[in-house]
Parts: sequence; structure tokens; C-alpha cells
Amino acid sequence: MYRRIARTLSRPLVLAAVAAAIPLVTTAPAAADSVVVGGFPVDVSQSPWTVALSSRDRFGGTRGGQFCGGVAVGRTTVLTAAHCLNEEVLGGPPDRVKDLRVITGRTDLLSNQGQEIAVRDTWVNPGYDAGSNAGDFAVITLATPLAQSSVIPMAAAGDPAYGPGTRAMVYGWGDMTGAGDYVHSLRAAPLHVLSDALCKGAYPGGGDGTYVPGAMVCAGEPTGSRDACQGDSGGPLVARGKLIGLVSWGSGCGRPGSPGVYTRVSDVVRKLGWGRAARGAERAPGRA
Repeated sequence: MYRRIARTLSRPLVLAAVAAAIPLVTTAPAAADSVVVGGFPVDVSQSPWTVALSSRDRFGGTRGGQFCGGVAVGRTTVLTAAHCLNEEVLGGPPDRVKDLRVITGRTDLLSNQGQEIAVRDTWVNPGYDAGSNAGDFAVITLATPLAQSSVIPMAAAGDPAYGPGTRAMVYGWGDMTGAGDYVHSLRAAPLHVLSDALCKGAYPGGGDGTYVPGAMVCAGEPTGSRDACQGDSGGPLVARGKLIGLVSWGSGCGRPGSPGVYTRVSDVVRKLGWGRAARGAERAPGRA
């Protein structure tokens, strides 16, 4: 069985064709990268805080260099997955990727809509555990500020948005079918937040991964079908108008009994000491 851990491209696009994802347990290509399985097209104006991470030098121009998602939580602050900024993914440290950009305000990756903003700084959670995927978050500081209307509030611990059964939405770009059927435009998929007990039952440890309550939240549908997938890593899971998760990992894409697992944003807020999450974040970790 193909084990999907990190939902990101793991090697660059080659000759304008989409490269297959390489699972952590083998060096052979597996299922094609895909994103927002069972979703529908949306305009970026409906989720202006959803951004794409891009490096054309590394991933080619076919999809504007997009390789991961992200979400604006402050005018100069973007959250994404720690594994998106892994040296294996980028081919080196993030600060050496000279054309690393955050694409904002763009529905179609190949259009001239919106902006491509340079990255001033990156910070990857030093506590990220690649074994369990706990702490899978990183912070990108933009060189140019966004409009306040492009910033989404974050749900702190105890927010009802984390409640099991809450309706949620995940956003991203990519292949809709897992068979190389790539689209350029932003898509979304409706999901439901699931209980920690259900998620622990789905991922008790071993080959399919370990769910860590408090650090993770999972979402999906009992029948599967709707989910995030490779290429969507770092993108937003939103409920009740607030950011509750960052796309992180799972087993397969849209499989019954194997929901998508997201970095719990309340854990990010706590670990970074951002406090009043609803007001957003304007400073990178460890910076005055």
C-alpha cells in the first residue's frame, strides 16, 4: 500500500511534466501528486488568505512553480508545513532558493492576477518530528505586506471550530484525479472535523502513521472521497471563518477510514506565543 506522509511534491517538475511523488518508504515513483480530492473550483476572492509557494527554478513553470500551499495569518506572516521547506524538497536550505515566492490573490496559477511576493525570511519549527509529523509548521515572512483583508484569524484552544462534526473547508491547487490531471485553478473541498478518538483509531501507530491529539486535528467524511492530497501541504483547513489546520499528512487520499491529518493551529499559536490569535500574527518567531 502506498503510504502518504507529506502532502507535497518531493522532487522538482521535469520538462514541464508533473513528477510523481516519492513516498518515504521507497525510492520508486508512486501515485501522482494531487490536491483537494472531490473538490470544486473557487475564486481566490472567496479565500484571499490562501497562498501558493513557488519556485520556478526548482519546480518548473507549468504550474507557476507551485509546490505547496500556505495561509496568511498576518500582513507579512504566512504559515505553511515544515516539510514544505525541507531541504529534500527544495534542494537545499530555504534561504538558498533565490526565487522562492509566495503567490497571493491568484486563482489561476498561470495568470497575472495578484502578486508574487519575495520571501524575506523563513523559520522552520525546530521541534518538528518527521517520524510522527507532530509540529509540522513553518513561518514565512514576506518582504511586502498584504492587505489586512487577506489575513485570516486563527482559532485558539477551546474554540468551537475544533468541535467534532463542525463543517470545514480545505483549499489548494493540483491534480483532481491522482492520474496527472492537473488543473491550474484554486479548488476547495467541504469536510467535517472528526473526533480525536476516531482519528487515533484510524492512525494508532505503525505503518499508516500516528495521530497525536493536541498537536493534530483531522477532517474528512466517513465514506472518504473528499480530502486534501500531495501538493496541498501547508494549505488551510478553515471552520467557522477561522484557520484550524494546516494540511500535513494521511494514508492515501480520500480513502474511507483514513481521514486527512492537519497540524492543529491552536498548538502553533501556543508554541509561538502569539496569544490573541484572532488578531493575527505580525512577527516571526524569536524576532523583536
